Amino acid sequence: MKEKFSIRHAVIYLIVIVLALSCLVPMLNVVALSLSSSSAVAANAVGLWPVDLTLAAYERIMSDQQFWRSFGISVIRVIVSLLLNLLMIVTMAYPLSKSKKVFRTRKLFMGVMVFAMLFSGGMIPTYLVVRNLGLLNTIWSLILPSAVPIGSVILVMNFFRGIPKSLEESARIDGANPLQILGRIYIPMSLPCLATVSLFSIVGSWNDFFSGLIYMTKTENYPLMTYIQTLSVNIAETMQQAGNLTSEQLQSLLAVSDRNLNAAKIVVAVVPLLIIYPLLQKYFVQGIVVGSVKE
Repeated sequence: MKEKFSIRHAVIYLIVIVLALSCLVPMLNVVALSLSSSSAVAANAVGLWPVDLTLAAYERIMSDQQFWRSFGISVIRVIVSLLLNLLMIVTMAYPLSKSKKVFRTRKLFMGVMVFAMLFSGGMIPTYLVVRNLGLLNTIWSLILPSAVPIGSVILVMNFFRGIPKSLEESARIDGANPLQILGRIYIPMSLPCLATVSLFSIVGSWNDFFSGLIYMTKTENYPLMTYIQTLSVNIAETMQQAGNLTSEQLQSLLAVSDRNLNAAKIVVAVVPLLIIYPLLQKYFVQGIVVGSVKE
């Protein structure tokens, strides 16, 4: 029987709408700031709609060749990090999902993993290791330090433990080896959980800007998030160049301020994630709920 609409439902819908607006309104304001003139932004005249519509901030970002180079570095980083993360997560989670009778030193490895998750080596030791390995100013310095996300390993391990053991026993009777069981049974049945940890990997790799500041000494090696953090409007430099610029070029430069340039940075950084997230969102809740069950 269909449940009737009640006050309780109305309160729930109202709370959801308020929460949705609390997320949507700031984002609309950021988009409006990025599309408004510097004078309108300085006068705090921008709300949810652009004032004196202009694309000067986006032109300032995208006309730079280094922007596209950094964008390419970030894309490569996300793809390689995702593949490496999934490889390490699956190959670690599978043996750890076995019982102590099958994997006798399981508790020892779990203890080491949990300890590593709670107590990291720290920024300076990690930097020294990366430097001594000769990885500075290479894309591997952005990938290898986060190659094994322990939280994701535990999530997938718990998901694997929820798969019926009878399936594995049947596969063994048919002559399947452990790798075949992993590839033909565990991985296909764990797609929701793997999609969830993939989302974690993509978002983490894309949004990370601090690693680029630490491990890269050359601007041309910056990932996108690190590079756009360095973009700013230098008014003094703009005025010095005024004598060598045409009136249209000067007007274009003056149309950009730090506030609308920063707003444009945020929009550019968020758009790729807004495209990817809906593709994996349907697996997100299922993967978190099932994979977070404690042993």
